[in-house]
Amino acid sequence: MKGITILGATGSIGVSTLDVISRHPDRYKVVALTANKDAERLFQQCQQFEPEFAVMADDHAAARFADLLKDAGLQTRLLTGAGALEEVAALEQVDFVMAAIVGAAGLLPTLAAARAGKRILLANKEALVMSGKLFLDEVEKHNAELLPIDSEHNAIFQCMPADFVQGMDEQGVTKILLTASGGPFREMPLDQLADVTPDQACAHPNWDMGRKISVDSATMMNKGLEVIEACWLFHTQPDLVQVVIHPQSVIHSMVQYSDGSVLAQLGNPDMRTPIAYSLAWPERMVSGVESLDIFDVARLDFQQADLARFPCLRLAYQAMEQGGTAPAILNAANEIAVESFLNNELSFNKIAEVIEATLNASNISSADSLDDILAADSQAREQAAGLIH
Repeated sequence: MKGITILGATGSIGVSTLDVISRHPDRYKVVALTANKDAERLFQQCQQFEPEFAVMADDHAAARFADLLKDAGLQTRLLTGAGALEEVAALEQVDFVMAAIVGAAGLLPTLAAARAGKRILLANKEALVMSGKLFLDEVEKHNAELLPIDSEHNAIFQCMPADFVQGMDEQGVTKILLTASGGPFREMPLDQLADVTPDQACAHPNWDMGRKISVDSATMMNKGLEVIEACWLFHTQPDLVQVVIHPQSVIHSMVQYSDGSVLAQLGNPDMRTPIAYSLAWPERMVSGVESLDIFDVARLDFQQADLARFPCLRLAYQAMEQGGTAPAILNAANEIAVESFLNNELSFNKIAEVIEATLNASNISSADSLDDILAADSQAREQAAGLIH
């Protein structure tokens, strides 16, 4: 039995992870579940999986959750406070940590999992975006395992040679082809983007995701963050990661080799596939996802990403080229801008403008320490908020 902590249990990745785990009760034991505000869903999960610990970040929600626990007589222990997420990520009885907290809030508990030598199932791309070298150094230093959960990076991982950490060139890899659906606005006239509503931006054509990630998909910032993540995960440079618009979301990504081969991983757009792959790796196990019917798909389309239509993607490439704290600044400004858009305080087409202005106004420094990264993150949030308000 492998003990598991799920950081972000009530989000879409957390729910999918629990669905996969429920199919293999002889292999996995849920040790801890965490959530931000959704006390009711977390309580339902605790009823089903009976974890030892639960963490609620929001104080009001924690009080509600405590009442639910007491009334039901559950033995799950509620933890609160700043260090609770890090505590459950590093518990001795935990083998695997699903890192599925959205945004910068997931950085510290994911680092705690690395320092505790856990297998990290990384759905929180911001941990690598913000602190790539520092994070990977901790993984190596403490003999942790890092497996990507994003469907694209998981696909790349499956198509890469086993020794890719020695360098892509040495293994005959010439390019990573990172696929993207293009989101809901890939064909919308540019002059209409200013009038896009949050509900329109959150209506992703292929995937069921949270609102923040859905907006990132619509702006293609999500793909930009994935470019940065791919560079760190696969030890490569941004010019060797090409974004390919693939509306069907059937090919999850591809790897191009020097002999002319291109290896691709295909499947239905369901996050339970990469979750099951990473839980069972190096084995395979049932995920609950139906096998892809290629005759039903019938056709696959591809086109180059238009950086004029998707300026957030251009900014992500730029930030990775700059290095240092630039990716952390990019991510922080994006989180503030997207939150403002979702609150109807900023128009959709202004998201990229806020991010670019924040990058231009910020001092890019080295990202050698966690303090440097967190300071850059905080300053960028203040800068972006000031630009908006």
